[in-house]
Amino acid sequence: MKKPWSDKLRQAVPYAPGEQTSDRDVIKLNANENPYPPSPKVVEAIRQFPAEKLCLYPRITASPLVETLAEYHGLKKEQVFVANSSDEVLAFCFQAFFHSQKPVFFPDLSYTFYPVWCDLFGVPYEQKPVGEDFRIRLSDYAPENGGVILPNPNAPTSLAEGPDFLRALLQENQDVIVIIDEAYVDFSPYSALELLDEFENLVVIRTFSKSRSLAGLRVGAAYGSEELIALLNAVKGSYNPFTLDSIALAAATASIQDEDYFRQCIEKVKATRTRSQAALEEMGFVVLPSQTNFLFVTHPDFSAEAIYHACNDHDIFIRYFKQPRLENYLRITIGTDAQMDHLFAFLHEYLQR
Repeated sequence: MKKPWSDKLRQAVPYAPGEQTSDRDVIKLNANENPYPPSPKVVEAIRQFPAEKLCLYPRITASPLVETLAEYHGLKKEQVFVANSSDEVLAFCFQAFFHSQKPVFFPDLSYTFYPVWCDLFGVPYEQKPVGEDFRIRLSDYAPENGGVILPNPNAPTSLAEGPDFLRALLQENQDVIVIIDEAYVDFSPYSALELLDEFENLVVIRTFSKSRSLAGLRVGAAYGSEELIALLNAVKGSYNPFTLDSIALAAATASIQDEDYFRQCIEKVKATRTRSQAALEEMGFVVLPSQTNFLFVTHPDFSAEAIYHACNDHDIFIRYFKQPRLENYLRITIGTDAQMDHLFAFLHEYLQR
């Protein structure tokens, strides 16, 4: 049968996440999830949520989460936007801010959802190659463009740029929106949030999935000027005003209110990251200096793809990207000390064969 509409269908290449599993025996170090449970206050907020409220729509303003985040970061509530995961926040940003015929700039090795959204929304873009050291080159973002988006720290490289780099980037691009995607920033010493008062064209995006152990709840946030956040709310209101459900709002708010637990988890991940880097380097791996909850590694004498398959066969999931420049690197999420020890024991045995 002839399908006259088929040539007009949008050609979209979907994002490919890390392998998922429900097998409790698998050591899952491939999705940059937090190995620790969320705050006990989150668990209590979910347990105590009144079931009778589920027949009602959640608050369209997403308060009190918006107000809690504003107070936590020292901002006005009009500078805070929340939605169903940072992925959805980013999608709203692409729709709200990137309408120029000029290309949006982002690194060629970064979050692979960026080109997916550009293709989906018809946004022209250019991917700027990172250097041989995997560092983002500031000069690549000086030419005229329709906007800039940078993950900082970057994934999958695990590297982060500091305040001087970001300030220079923003000064060079004051006539377009610059988005700093800070999915992993809580494992890093610097956030671009402090630049919001200085640059009205800056949008900072965060997620609750990594540092706050709420990947299964899907909560994300954006921070920016009142004008830019108002535009995001207008886009959300034109698409889906009730983006976050009531239970997610209550749980995410409870997470922000438990600072002690949050800091304890961050420090545990960072301590295990330091120990894991040392263990891998002792086995001959080259490990990039991570500012995230994962390590980006390569071994000069062994194929990354072979190591990946061997780990997979032994129920240890790590991430491998079969693409140019990354084909001999592995991304390993920081798990618990016990999980990492299991990985090290297997790698030590594998490398001795």
